[in-house]
Amino acid sequence: MDKHAANLIKTAKKWTPSPLTLILLGLIAWLWFRPPADVSDENRAVSSWQVTLPDGHVLTSEALKGKVVLVNFWATWCPYCRKEKPVIDAFWQDTRGKGFEVISISVDDSPEKIAAWMKDKGYTFMAAPTNTSVIAAFGNVSSVPTSFILDADGHIRHKVAGQLHAARLEKLVTPLLKAPTP
Repeated sequence: MDKHAANLIKTAKKWTPSPLTLILLGLIAWLWFRPPADVSDENRAVSSWQVTLPDGHVLTSEALKGKVVLVNFWATWCPYCRKEKPVIDAFWQDTRGKGFEVISISVDDSPEKIAAWMKDKGYTFMAAPTNTSVIAAFGNVSSVPTSFILDADGHIRHKVAGQLHAARLEKLVTPLLKAPTP
């Protein structure tokens, strides 16, 4: 074997990843490019619910009637939740004047941690910890992110199990904003 071929083999061996490296790269790719969210169309009533915002104010589902509402279940430790929050915030900023509201419900964080995280990230939509009335209304959401889109009458119209993105919000929310209110 000539010197050039030996150098090529030596270089190829040097750049060949180990099985562990390949597994880690595969895991990173799977986590980053996770399968798309499962979106279900629904049209069902939801029982009354309420949350206590970190500032102590109580927000009731009745107070949100007349608005299209995104109820977004999340956690501060969830990478997909962190990735979707800027998208939710931008969409909310653009459409809140048209009757769109967001309430992010943390599945396991304290009011203090929620308030600090929201302030640190610069988000001003509402966020609160979950409670028994929320669990009774939406079920015990254990997989985050999971979101429910409520129409102006307070009925669940869509459930999104997975990460939201701008096109999905546009597709699911905008028609509800234009829908006539009875």
